[in-house]
Amino acid sequence: MNLKDIHSVYFIGIGGIGMSALARYFNFIGKEVAGYDKTPTPITEGLEELGISVHFEDNVDLISDTFKHPQTLVVYTPAVPVSHSEYQFYKNNSFDIKKRSEVLGIITKDSFCLAVAGTHGKTTTSCILAHLLKECELPFSAFLGGISEDFNSNFVLEGTEYSVVEADEFDRSFLRLTPTVACVTSMDADHLDIYGTKEELENSFREFVGKIKPNGKLFVRNGLSLAGSTFGIEDGSDYCIQNINIEHGTYIFDLVTPTEVIEHVKFNKPGRHNLLNGLAAFAMAVQTGCPPHRLAEALGSFKGVQRRFSYQIKQKDFVFIDDYAHHPTEINAVYQAVREMHAGEKVTVIFQPHLFSRTQDFADDFAKSLSQFDDIILLEIYPAREEPIEGVTSQWLLDKIENPNKKLVAKSDLINEVSNCKSGVLVALGAGDIGLEVPKIKKELSYAH
Repeated sequence: MNLKDIHSVYFIGIGGIGMSALARYFNFIGKEVAGYDKTPTPITEGLEELGISVHFEDNVDLISDTFKHPQTLVVYTPAVPVSHSEYQFYKNNSFDIKKRSEVLGIITKDSFCLAVAGTHGKTTTSCILAHLLKECELPFSAFLGGISEDFNSNFVLEGTEYSVVEADEFDRSFLRLTPTVACVTSMDADHLDIYGTKEELENSFREFVGKIKPNGKLFVRNGLSLAGSTFGIEDGSDYCIQNINIEHGTYIFDLVTPTEVIEHVKFNKPGRHNLLNGLAAFAMAVQTGCPPHRLAEALGSFKGVQRRFSYQIKQKDFVFIDDYAHHPTEINAVYQAVREMHAGEKVTVIFQPHLFSRTQDFADDFAKSLSQFDDIILLEIYPAREEPIEGVTSQWLLDKIENPNKKLVAKSDLINEVSNCKSGVLVALGAGDIGLEVPKIKKELSYAH
């Protein structure tokens, strides 16, 4: 695929976080861009503000003639079924149709590509990495899986010499990339609807590592069964965080590298998992030649990522936190961060399970991780791309939770439910459409507090 020959780009599923970043890229370089998505969201509204046409009905007649021209590239996400009529139109008329991951691989293959892989932590790590490269004034592009609060976007274009990408294991997308520097943050079982077994998932990560360019560099969280430079917390890793203190909600620590110790580094995002994300981003950024002390200082000014331990309300007597956590390991990480930063407070969690298959695969682990909270509000399962699985329901999951302070609440009743919340800390978790409820909750609770 030669980008110079492409006149227009049409996206089927343009509202996805990764798809919209690509749409912004093609719009930025002067291509005609349009697309379809199922429902309007803040992301699609942002695209429309750029002049990108988006429609929300699967209807070929709504595609303008500009995007029926032979020089149109069609990009689709695996979340869209192949029975989709617009997809079938392009397929039956022999258009160039590519997955998002293929296009991302083509765009970044000739750059110094920094790819962040792992079942948890990809988005935060890649957003920190983009922030560090920006602070070092490098000419880079970034395709992010979340909205960076530093850039207020999921796409950054400061140049093309370097690129920052999330190496997504879903649908084996990351095997389309050829990184110069890569990291693997975790390899916990996930996406078993795609892989079948944890072993097959891990094999795919090994295949990804094999895509690193000759003389490239791999970083892995200490303890993973991959051969690379390690990063960790107080465990003797090649890149290691030591002597952690917390002052006014900020971590202060020493950062040990293979060649030096940088003292009194500051980082403002709560949770040991976020410390690891920051450390991985730092280690990767060092490979670009940026001075380590400058990078360490830049860690202190990272603002965060929307829906990644995002404080919506932070008052002396009440805190409301929003997070994308949708796997038991991620829920445990959020719980650890809340208990560390808000010790002694009563904590209520609202959780919306994401996918019937994931709920089925990890039901006992979900029950265990949710039981740690003082009160649990459970929403119905968000299906995303899936059809229901018989017997797999939120009531089934609720019955497994051993904490008696639990209830199943309809999303339509959620605002009324949280208006009576007596906790010092309220946490909203999930990867579905619970994020759209967060502003409503914030508005309701801002009046109450």
